[in-house]
Amino acid sequence: MACTEAYKEHIMYSFNGFCRTVIRYAAINAWRDRNRRRQKEISFEYLTEEKFYPLSTSDEFLKSPYEQYPVTICGQTIILTNGELAAALLSLPEKKREIIYLYFFGNYTQQEIADLYGHCKSTAWHYIHSALQMLQKEMEGFSHGEY
Repeated sequence: MACTEAYKEHIMYSFNGFCRTVIRYAAINAWRDRNRRRQKEISFEYLTEEKFYPLSTSDEFLKSPYEQYPVTICGQTIILTNGELAAALLSLPEKKREIIYLYFFGNYTQQEIADLYGHCKSTAWHYIHSALQMLQKEMEGFSHGEY
């Protein structure tokens, strides 16, 4: 079916009218949303004048509320905030502590740990896994009050 020039012009005018209507209602909705937001907003100047709240923080808020437990592994001191974890780490054998330090705190890969100890990567993973299992058992012992 061939479209006549008049029909094409009718379609164009209809589409333009539709677009104008959509844009007009979108503008009305945006205006209403902006007015609703303005009604709910409170100026900072109003808050400071009425209640005299300072717009700043104090350094006391930023102080650490946790106790700190320093643990020295591989000549490096690590500050932990969990006393049970610190005690469990200190109860592990030296090699297991070193492996946990290298993997989790030193960001060494399994391959780097394996090269450091002269073993293959799977053996390093076994060392890491067994150290974590020992640490888990120690932590469970502390949580159940066995120690």
